[in-house]
Amino acid sequence: MSETVKTLFMFLMLAATLLLVLKITGWKMKKSAEAVIEDLRRQGALDPASAVVLPYGKEDFFRVGVRDYRPKALAALITQDIVRIHEGNKYYLREGHTLQ
Repeated sequence: MSETVKTLFMFLMLAATLLLVLKITGWKMKKSAEAVIEDLRRQGALDPASAVVLPYGKEDFFRVGVRDYRPKALAALITQDIVRIHEGNKYYLREGHTLQ
């Protein structure tokens, strides 16, 4: 094979690998967001009066082990107004929430 074909092939493999990694990360974030919503629903945190503290509410920078996507998923859910914050560190589901 010529050098041009080899270079093009390597570029396509690199792009495919990047897309695969992004797809896997998106899938893990979606699963984590579903887990956060289910956790809040199971604890009955459906309004400000029943808001609960979540152990993964703050991201731990010195955590050792498998990556936990729940803090970032929680931040994304807050940004999308699916989860709301009450009194600084308590979380609850907004009424009529939908995960997109």
